[in-house]
Parts: sequence; C-alpha cells; structure tokens
Amino acid sequence: MAQMMVQRIVLLSFRNSNRLVPRIPVPVKYQRSCFHTSWILDVKGKEVLMPSLSPTMECGTIVKWLKKEGDKIEAGDALADIQTDKAIVTMEIDDESILAKIIVPEGAKDIKVGALIALTVEVDEDWKTIEVPSSATAPSAGAPPASAPASTTPPSAAAEPPPGQNNVSMPALSPTMTTGVIVKWLKKEGDEIQPGDAVAEIQTDKAVMTFEFEDEAVFAKILIPEGSQVEVGQIIAITVEKGMDWKNVVVPSTTKPAAPSTTPAAPAASTTATADKKPPPSGQVYGLAVKRLLEEYGLSSGSIKGTGRPNRLLKSDVLAYIQTNNIQKVAPMAASPPKMIKDKEDAVSPSKTHVPTGGPSAYEDIPVSNIRGVIAKRLGESKSTIPHSYAYVDIKIDKLKEIRSELKADNINVSVNDFVTKAVAHALVECPFINTLYQNGQIVRIPKVDISVAVATESGLITPIVFDASAKSLTDISKNIRELAEKARSGRLKPEEFQGGTFTISNLGMFGIKQFCAIINPPQTAILAVGGGRDELDVALHKTTRMIATLSYDRRAIDEDQAADFLAVLKAMLEDPSFLVAGRLRALRYAQD
Repeated sequence: MAQMMVQRIVLLSFRNSNRLVPRIPVPVKYQRSCFHTSWILDVKGKEVLMPSLSPTMECGTIVKWLKKEGDKIEAGDALADIQTDKAIVTMEIDDESILAKIIVPEGAKDIKVGALIALTVEVDEDWKTIEVPSSATAPSAGAPPASAPASTTPPSAAAEPPPGQNNVSMPALSPTMTTGVIVKWLKKEGDEIQPGDAVAEIQTDKAVMTFEFEDEAVFAKILIPEGSQVEVGQIIAITVEKGMDWKNVVVPSTTKPAAPSTTPAAPAASTTATADKKPPPSGQVYGLAVKRLLEEYGLSSGSIKGTGRPNRLLKSDVLAYIQTNNIQKVAPMAASPPKMIKDKEDAVSPSKTHVPTGGPSAYEDIPVSNIRGVIAKRLGESKSTIPHSYAYVDIKIDKLKEIRSELKADNINVSVNDFVTKAVAHALVECPFINTLYQNGQIVRIPKVDISVAVATESGLITPIVFDASAKSLTDISKNIRELAEKARSGRLKPEEFQGGTFTISNLGMFGIKQFCAIINPPQTAILAVGGGRDELDVALHKTTRMIATLSYDRRAIDEDQAADFLAVLKAMLEDPSFLVAGRLRALRYAQD
C-alpha cells in the first residue's frame, strides 16, 4: 500500500512539474547531446522592439534588414534601416548576439514604436530552436498593423498563416456593420477563384450583399457553415495560392476575435460597398470586375439579369451571357487629340471649350510617405494653434553679389543662402529674443544658435541643422550645408543631425519664388522665408538687385518691435556683408599684395 502511494505522488509531481519549474535556456553544446522534444530545451529569445528614432516618431517602416536570421551581431552593428517621420535611420544593436527570428518583414509600414520586430539569442544558444511568443504578429509588407494594443489583437492574427495561405475574415460590408450572417457560400472547397468572383452572400445590418474576392486563389477551407452569425474580423474561410495543395492547410486554433473588430473592410468589400451606394442607371449593382467586362465587350448592365442579391450583377452572369451570345471584345476607343484654338472666339466661347477625356486609368494613387504624413500633421497643428504674425524686409544685395564674385574668382564657391545663414546667425546673437523655443507655455531662451535649413527630398521636407552657426566661418557653413543636403537626399542623416534647432531658414529663391510666408516649426518661435533676387531700377535709373525676406514669428513669444529689430540687423548685414567675410577677404588681399 505504501509503495502504491509513493508511485501516485511521483506521478502527480510529473503532471504538475510544468507549473513549478521555469523555462531553462540550455547551451548548444548540451543541446546537441539531447533530443529537442523537451519543453526545457526551447531557447527563449530577447525581444527587439521598434525603437523611437526621433522625438515625434509614433510608427516606422522597416525599409531593409541588414542582417538575416542566423547572422552574428557584434556590438554596434547595424541591424536594419528604418524610415521614421523624418528620414531613413539605421538601427544599431549594442549587445553581442545572434539574430534568431525576424518578426516584421521588409516593407511593413506603420509599425508602432515598442512593437516586437525581431528576436535575438545569446551567442552560445541554438537560434534555430527559438521560442516565438504567441502574441507576436508579423504584418504583411505594405500593410499597416493593427492599431490596438497587443492585448486587444484578435487571436486569429496572433498565429501567422504559412506562406501561400490566406485567412479570409468577415468583411464590414456597411459602415455600421458589426456582425453578419453567411446566407450562402457561392464557392465550394477546391474551386478556383478569379479576381471579381463572388465568394458568399452575407446578410449585413442593411441587406443581403455579395462578398467578392479580388485576388486569384483556390478556395481551400470553409470554417463557418451557412446560416451562422459571425463577428466582423472573424476568420470564415481559408484560401491558398494556385498550385498549392488546398487540402493541406493549417486551420487556426481559434477564429473569433477577442473584441468587436474596428478594422476597415477589405479592399474588395470597400469596392462593393462603394458600388452599392451609387448604382448605375439600370438599377443593378456590380463591382469593378463586372464593370471592366462590360466595357471590354461593349455591353449594358440592363441587358443582363443579375443573380446576386440585392439586385446584384455578378461576374459569372456576364461571362455566361457573353458565352451564350458569342460576343466578341470591342476595340478600345482612342481619345481624340485636343482641339487647337484657331482664333479668339474659340478661346472665349463656352460652347467651344475643350473638355479633356480619360478614364480611371488616367489617374494614379500615390501613397503618402510617413515623412509627408507627419509634416502635414505637424504643420497643420502649427497653423491652427500658433498665432502667426509676419514681417518682411526688402534687401539690396548688390554688394553681396560683388563679394561673392570676388570669392568665386579665388575658387571659393559660396551661395546666397550661405550668406543668409551666416547673417541670420549673427542677427540671432544680436537679438537673442528671437532665438527661443515655446514649450509648456513658457519661453525658453537658447544660448547657442543652431540653424535648421529646409531641404526638399523625394519623400518630403527635412531640416538638417547647422550647429553653433555663429561660431563658424562662411566657408565652413557652406561646406556644412552641402554635406547635410547630400545626406538628406540620400537618406543618410543621423537623428542628431536633424533633431532640435532654434531657428529655421526656408529658401525658395532658386525656384524663381520672389516672396512667400513659411509656417513655424514648433517648438521654434520663428522661421525666415527667403525669396529670389530681382533686378530693378533705382531712383537714379541704375540697375540694382533686391531680395525679400519674410519673418514668420510666434506672437506668444515675440513682439512686433523685436521682429523689426531682427530684420533691421539682418538687412544691414546682407547689404554690407564685408563683416561676414572680413577674415577671408583680408587674407586674400594680403596674399595679393
């Protein structure tokens, strides 16, 4: 009897051992001598989270992974290129490790700061046996991740489907739809799906609507039977790519979302909903795939009876009608060239006005980059929250051009913008009330002059900084600006090279802009907009070149008289810039003597 009690106690201890003993990482040299079937031998990796690479960064895009799984990482190695709201920044790792698992693929957009993007292990651990957390979600390239926290992410999204498999979720076929009833499946398991094919009829909170699929695939598995009520976002079916074994699919352990999904409908669903809102004159409703077929064969939707509900014309209806009546494609109509204006009557007559022709193919949707999105957000907030005031000054730059020509003759190339930057730096020293920041309802005066220079890049505007500009010579400023502009256009700026700044200069003179007003970049309190030079005749009929500079300033921090003092100092320095290049000119003239 005693022996039986001992055996039961031992058996009970084995059954509950996983509740008491923590996971133990085992070095590779010991793992090789054992079987990798025990829960004790799985390697638990170190999480690599999306870093905050700029003060205003909320999410980022993985542009490129510089390491692949299994690569060794030395301290200070670059792991990935990440596009922030400012520029493309390289993420570095400070610890020695091995990249074990990439969670977020290249091209995945809008990854929240703090989200899990990769796993690393110690150098002496087996990276192939890494334990992937159940909450890790790998968003597809180009698709934004769920905006909800990990705790509210649907369980169906936690398990990534294998390559080539796609989990089909219940779409939101109306703006107020939270649940839907699958009335009828229009495809059965094993059927091929062409773009535009109807997959199911779904009853929403408004009506019975047809769910169309816009991708080419094979319908592999039905997870929800007909007549079932399903929440939006719940997985209802599985498709696979053509050529794959549709019978061998991985069914997720759970299909229901943890909370009612607020994610927008799939592109196919949104297309369907849009078409439902504006039915054609015939009264029938159809999607883009049906519209394309009608245009290709020159058909009218009113001549074909739709079998979808409600009063919906399906792609299969059009194809059956074409096959029955043996209809051939019509030749596409070429757009007529624009009519030339022969006389003044043609130019002013409303009846003869030329209206350009072109279908949807004449337009192209360009996605907004993270940088442009943040620029729009921040400048919109600046314009709506900061009381902008403006003051401008008309500057005569004849002497500036003369000095610039002298420097150019000695192989010293400096631009007008370099002179402006140098003059602004000295004007900020003379007028420290302009060199301020407005933060938390307080005016913060900055002792150093760090000037941000606006540079236009393909992905948006960025403002690299010339630090301590008042202490640098004109040639040093010129060299510094050229290097920063080149880095900005190639996406190689470091965060410390564009974060901060106490004053900004935006120069559009090289584009032929004579005068404009710029928007303040908070928390700065002022920005200078510089226009191009223009030739005029003075009162003595002598040719002169003038330039307009406009100061936008924050009325909460800067008064009108302070702005006027700053512009007066700036004008005096630019109209006689000998002081800005005094050391350089003295050295040149001494060398000539």
